[in-house]
Amino acid sequence: MAETIKEERLRWVFPIVRKEARLVDVAAVCPHGKRSIERWVAAYKRGGEAALEPQSTRPKTNPKETEISIKERVIALRKKTKLCALKLHWRLEKQGVHIHERTVGKILKTEGLVRKYRVKKITYKYLRAVRKPGELFEMDVKHVPGRIAGKRYFQYTAIDTASRWRYLRTFEEESTYHTCVFLLDVIEQFPYRITGLKTDNHITFTNLYTGGNMKRSDLAPAHLHALDVLCAKHGIVHYLIDRGKPAQNGTVERSHREDQEKFYEQNTFSSFKDLNRKLRRWNIKYNDLEHCGLNGKTPNEVLALFA
Repeated sequence: MAETIKEERLRWVFPIVRKEARLVDVAAVCPHGKRSIERWVAAYKRGGEAALEPQSTRPKTNPKETEISIKERVIALRKKTKLCALKLHWRLEKQGVHIHERTVGKILKTEGLVRKYRVKKITYKYLRAVRKPGELFEMDVKHVPGRIAGKRYFQYTAIDTASRWRYLRTFEEESTYHTCVFLLDVIEQFPYRITGLKTDNHITFTNLYTGGNMKRSDLAPAHLHALDVLCAKHGIVHYLIDRGKPAQNGTVERSHREDQEKFYEQNTFSSFKDLNRKLRRWNIKYNDLEHCGLNGKTPNEVLALFA
C-alpha cells in the first residue's frame, strides 16, 4: 500500500508510462477518475516523479487582500506609537483608512510586531461600575528612572477612573507637603468636582500604619494626616487600598507602565526643566490618545460628553 500521495499516483502512472497497460484499462480499475490519471501521466512526462508531489491549493492572489500601502502605514504607525491593533484601527479610521482591527492584528503578527507572552494569562470577566468624571480619582507616585543632573525626582500622577484623564507633575521630593500641593493642582485643573480619591498606604498619603498607630486597639490614628484634612476641606472621600494589593490601584499603575514604555524609555533629559517641559507635552498627548476601556474615545472626548 502506498504511504504517500506521490506513491499512490506513481502506482497508477508507471504501468501506463512503461506501456504495460493502456490508460483506459487502468482507469477501469482505478478508484480515481480518468481525467486525474491523464493529468498525472502528463505531469510525469513533463517533470518526472517530482511533478507528482501534491501542490498547495492556496490561491496565489486574493482580490480582497489589503493594499501594500495600507500595510506599510500600519507597520510604520505601530513602530512609531507602539499602539495595539484596536487603537491602530481607531487611529487609522480617524485618518480615513477603514481597516478591521483583526486585519491590523494579522499584519502585526506577520511582521513579528506583537508582544510575546510565555504563559497564556487567565482572563476574568469583571462588571464595570459606571462612574461620572470626578467620582473617583486614583493617585500614586512614580520614581523617575535614573538620575537627572545627579539628582532623583518623583512623578506624582492623578487619574480619573471614569474618563482616564490624567494630570502629572514632578517634584524633587516625595513628601506629604508635595502630595497636598499636587492635589490642589489637580482640583484646579480638572473641570469637574472631585468627590473621591484612592491611594495606597504610603506615608505620604496616610499615617494609619506609622509609629504608634499600629499598636492602637481601635486602629484609628492619633492625628489626622494632612491629606485627609485637605480632602475633608474640599468634600473628598479618601479611600485606601488593602496593604500589598497594588492591583486595587490598577488604573494609575497601568498608566505608569505607559509612562515607562512610551515616555521615559524613549526620551533623555538634560535638566529638571527639560523633564517638566517634555512631561507636560506627554500628558497633553496622553489625554488625546484613544483608550480600549473607553471604546476608542480619548479622555478629553469623554469629558466633553458630560459638559
